Amino acid sequence: MTRKRMDWEAGSWLNAPLAARREGGSLKVAPEKGRDFWKKTLYGFEFEDGAALLAEWDPETAVEVTFQLSSFTELYDQAGILLYHGPAQWIKTGIEINDGIPQLSAVVTDGYSDWSLAAVPEWVGEEVTLRASILKDAVILRARTAHHAWRTIRVARFPYAAGNQAGPFACAPTREGFEVTFSRWDFTERDEDLHTDPPTE
Repeated sequence: MTRKRMDWEAGSWLNAPLAARREGGSLKVAPEKGRDFWKKTLYGFEFEDGAALLAEWDPETAVEVTFQLSSFTELYDQAGILLYHGPAQWIKTGIEINDGIPQLSAVVTDGYSDWSLAAVPEWVGEEVTLRASILKDAVILRARTAHHAWRTIRVARFPYAAGNQAGPFACAPTREGFEVTFSRWDFTERDEDLHTDPPTE
């Protein structure tokens, strides 16, 4: 299987975090309090100022991001993958703290955002891998840990054949002091079928 491990310096910040530093092979990101990605729905506000490290995303590949959950403790602490086509067309998917527990989260935006959640309390403290892979006019979003198999989060419309970027994001809408440790950012072979799990490496 072809897998391209991204160097952290290979990406460009859509919005820079409060701080970002390399530690061994990992990247530690401290997002700025109050920044996020959201567009209009329910709350009326629009945010596109969360920290996201992006690179060009070939739709013939899947993107994976791995990070530690140990620092996720407060409401809306979040990290994962941002899939970015433009200011009105993007998807963020990852882990977000809601109701006191980690939740698999997806925010799909095309002019307006929607939000879906699935609780994963059994993933507390683990290392999580998020994956996004385009198939036809949709993107398949999946997640796993070392102790839990791939789980499909969502299939969402994402019909853009070119002009896409993807990479890790982190946001701390409600608090200061949140830091995420990202350990991996890869581009690899895309999914060929919705019901076949990707390999773990």
